[in-house]
Amino acid sequence: MAPRLTSAAFAAAGILFLVYPAVRPSGDDATAMASTAWVAGHAAAMVGFVLLGLAVLGLHQVLGDRLSLRAAAVTWVGAGLTLPYYGAEDFGLNVIAQRSLRDQAPALMELAQEFRYGPVAVTMFAAGLLLLGVGTIMAAVSVWRSGTLPKWSATALALGFALFIPQFFGPYPLRIAHGVLIMIGGLWLAAALVTTQMRARSAKV
Repeated sequence: MAPRLTSAAFAAAGILFLVYPAVRPSGDDATAMASTAWVAGHAAAMVGFVLLGLAVLGLHQVLGDRLSLRAAAVTWVGAGLTLPYYGAEDFGLNVIAQRSLRDQAPALMELAQEFRYGPVAVTMFAAGLLLLGVGTIMAAVSVWRSGTLPKWSATALALGFALFIPQFFGPYPLRIAHGVLIMIGGLWLAAALVTTQMRARSAKV
């Protein structure tokens, strides 16, 4: 990926990870899950995970070291393990909730809990998010060592993904704040990439 596309991917991913909690309803009942906002919020997160993988791969093309390549690989595996859970959470639970409301059958919502806490599903989900945290931390270390980009420019993004699992256990305003943190991280790294590219071009003139 060209540096501009990498920058755009980081920026867009950061914004989408704020859109996710901001649009997603704060509740976990049938009414929330049946809403279009539920689908839109989770879809934003899924696109964000894909863009993050592309962005970290583009970052490797900018830095060119082994650690950033490993960061890209770990991030891709993490996204791959996380996305199936998000897809089922988004579309599957939405269908169950709509049917529960339409048929006035609240017992159907037990299926949502069975899915969410199924051992295979929740293990893949947790492993994926852990790997995303590891991948972004590796990317931040690579940026720190590179001398190509500002040392701190990837730290906010790495912190955001390191905190992805803990933020689920906090109050909803904390989830919004977490989205803001990831957005800041994505925009910060995007700006660093653009600034570095502009300086490199100026030096050649």
